[in-house]
Amino acid sequence: MRRTLIAGNWKMNGSSAVARSLASAIAEGADAGVDWLVCPPDVHLSQVASVLTDSAVAVGGQTVSEYDLGAYTGETAAPMLVDLGCQFVIVGHSERRTLFGETDSDVAAKAARAVMHGLAPVVCVGETLEEREAGATDSVVLRQLEAVAGAIGVSGMAEMVIAYEPVWAIGTGLTATPEQAQEVHAVLRGYVQQQDAALAESMRILYGGSMKPANAASLLAMPDVDGGLIGGAALSAEDFLAIGAAA
Repeated sequence: MRRTLIAGNWKMNGSSAVARSLASAIAEGADAGVDWLVCPPDVHLSQVASVLTDSAVAVGGQTVSEYDLGAYTGETAAPMLVDLGCQFVIVGHSERRTLFGETDSDVAAKAARAVMHGLAPVVCVGETLEEREAGATDSVVLRQLEAVAGAIGVSGMAEMVIAYEPVWAIGTGLTATPEQAQEVHAVLRGYVQQQDAALAESMRILYGGSMKPANAASLLAMPDVDGGLIGGAALSAEDFLAIGAAA
């Protein structure tokens, strides 16, 4: 039985006071029936991790370097995230791919580095509106997933979470229908099944395209939707907790 994972990507938002307050409110209301994860900006990781000590809420980074140390100004290495209390890290978010030019091979290298240091990578895959309209959704998400799988192997895949985030539904107010989300999640699980049948049963696949309290229940009711990677709604403890309650 796969436990629902509700993950919040705070993106580049919030002061240290806001981060502490938000983390505290989430910890106070987190239901033990689902798993919880918050991914604040790196500069707030230490404070958020401190607030969430002994709570039901895990902490993760929003991205990670493919290098462990060295002259890589502005980067954050996997051992640094672990040292700050992280258990997860998002890799390949569409904003990293589109705004910062991360390629499939870059994402694969980041996922491999995360796994090497005991971080569970939340591997994001998803198509643009143009790719969906061209009928290329399956080929795009499978290409992105295959790159990571090739870098970390089945043993590494056992440590990861997949997040399907249709690029056309992020920050646009648009949302994939539950049926559209299920179709892609089923394709992704089918790929994992080809690698390892038992792993496919345990692999959590999150939906990451504008999930909010109003649509969470219908999305989470789909058989292959195992939680959500939440953006805007994760900045409100009330909304974030309501999404978990919908599960």
